[in-house]
Formats: sequence, structure tokens, C-alpha cells
Amino acid sequence: MNEAVAIAYRGGVLTAASLMVGERHCAEAAELARRLPGLRVGLHLVLLEGRPVLPAGDLSDLVDRSGHFRRDIVHTALDLFLRPRARRQVAAEIAAQFDAFRKTGLRIDHVNAHKHFHLHPAVAAVILAMAARYGASVLRIPIEPARIVAAVDGTGGGLERLVAAPWAHLLKARARRAGLRSPDQVFGLSWSGAMDERRLSGLLARLPEGITEIYMHPATAGGFEGAAPGYRYGDELAALTAPGTRAALVASGVRSGGFADVMAPPPAASA
Repeated sequence: MNEAVAIAYRGGVLTAASLMVGERHCAEAAELARRLPGLRVGLHLVLLEGRPVLPAGDLSDLVDRSGHFRRDIVHTALDLFLRPRARRQVAAEIAAQFDAFRKTGLRIDHVNAHKHFHLHPAVAAVILAMAARYGASVLRIPIEPARIVAAVDGTGGGLERLVAAPWAHLLKARARRAGLRSPDQVFGLSWSGAMDERRLSGLLARLPEGITEIYMHPATAGGFEGAAPGYRYGDELAALTAPGTRAALVASGVRSGGFADVMAPPPAASA
């Protein structure tokens, strides 16, 4: 995946990436990003399925016997609602991941979370309380316009979009009150792991007004640790580097970049 990010940035339309600070190849990814100064990098908080930054013994309510975060999103979500100890552990791990990102020396462009778990109210509360302290001012809010998805693919979108929608609108309001900005719309939920050239070019030809985030999962090969079954990593990399995608981006007339490039800074606080 690190290699694919470099390829898609140097020879394609990729402008930003999100770093998973607890994974084995984080240091390699951070060093690579430092050699690509125009690539914007944000924090991809991981509280499910991946490796924690804190010792597993400090996160007994969040990890399984292997020391990895649990895969059962429903069980974890319920524990965060019902168990204060689990919420304290999540807050400590989120702070540790922000700290780990800061230690890379990279400027933080945005924050999001694996499986959009920042939609959970307990997780969101911690992020909103900590973000400004670490220089983060943009949070992904996964609101995906169904009409655009249908226009591109003839479908109404996937289950992930439908489940996320009500929580996303609540989080958008909370983020605004906390002074965090967010894109106006996000594409990637309906076709997670299957954003091929046709779909990506179709989105670029139909972008609505405002700030749009399109997220993808490129890799040079599948079968790596943590790979999602059925994800078409190679097709997503091909979409990012295809001449047709570049042509669609130019034809759209949009300005692309990381959030630092396309979003105006927040207004200064009044004295």
C-alpha cells in the first residue's frame, strides 16, 4: 500500500493519504511521505481490527487474545456505550495515536477512522476534544450523495452508506460546533474496495458544488496482512493512474489537493 501511494501520487491523481500509526510499516510510510512533500497526510485512527499503539495489557476491553483490536464492531460499540472503563481506554489510545503521528514530524492534514468508527459518539467526543491540540482541523464526515452514486452506477449505493448517514449528520453538527471543518460530501462508501476507473471518472464528471473527498484503497498487490477479502486493490491503483482519470479531472475544472490546499483556514477567533 505504501508503494501504491507513491505511484498514485507521482504518476496519478492521488493528493492525500491517511496514516495508520500502529501498523508495522508506519515508519516506512512516514519516511516515504517526507520524500513526497506535496502529498498531504492525515491520521487514520484505528480502533478495530488493527494494532494498537499502547500495550495490549492497557486495553483489555478493546483487544482480543492476539493483542489486536477486536473485529466485532457491534460488540466494541456496545461496550463503549455501556462501560466507562472501555471509554477511558479508547481515549488513551486515541491520544497515543495522535502523539505517534506528531512524532513523525508530518503536518496533519485531516483525521478519519478505520471503518468510520469515529461516527460512534464516544469516539467522536474524544476526537473533537483533542483535535485542536494536535493541529487537526478537518474531520472526514462520510456523507455520500445517493443521487451521484446512482447517476454513475445505476444503483442507490451500498449498505455502509445507509448505516452511516444518520450518525454522519449528527457528527457534522458536533464537529461544526467544535470548530472542525469537513468536506461537503465523501465518495467511497458504496464502492469501498471497488472504485475502478469507470466509477472514479464518472464521479469526477458529476462532482457537486463544494469540497469533495473521494477515498480509495490502492495497493500494488493483494494478500498482505490486513487485506480485506474481495477488495480490488490493483483496480483502484489502476484507476488513480489511468490517463482517462487524469483527463476526467482536467475536464471537471476542479482544484485538487489535500484539505490544506482546498479549504480556507477557519476564521480567526474574535478578541
